[in-house]
Amino acid sequence: MSDTSRLEKGKEMFAAVYGKTVPIPEGAAYTPFTELMLTNLFGDVWGRETMSVRDRRLILIGAIAALAPDPSMLIEIQLRAALDNGELQREQLREIAIILTQYIGYPRTVPVMQTIEKVLAETEAK
Repeated sequence: MSDTSRLEKGKEMFAAVYGKTVPIPEGAAYTPFTELMLTNLFGDVWGRETMSVRDRRLILIGAIAALAPDPSMLIEIQLRAALDNGELQREQLREIAIILTQYIGYPRTVPVMQTIEKVLAETEAK
């Protein structure tokens, strides 16, 4: 597959993964890093057909919760996109925190749970 078609596939996958939650960077925000991310991460990895976007997102949420020093912003993006795309239901978001607590501990899960409750409150208000 050519780099151009990988980039186009990456843009399509980015839109499928994030919908209206996160736009593809444009103009000055479109950097070589952006193109690499779209081509490799979204065109090659997210674009694989072995797993659904929902399944990949669940893995990503777990990885962010376990590894990110401050997971709140990254988790919020994933939760909003999952709700917007109909991949997860509201109660399933809370279930994520319950299982994460058992594997990564309470201190690492507290910011995740706070972010879940923030997203649920804001989306319920809409």
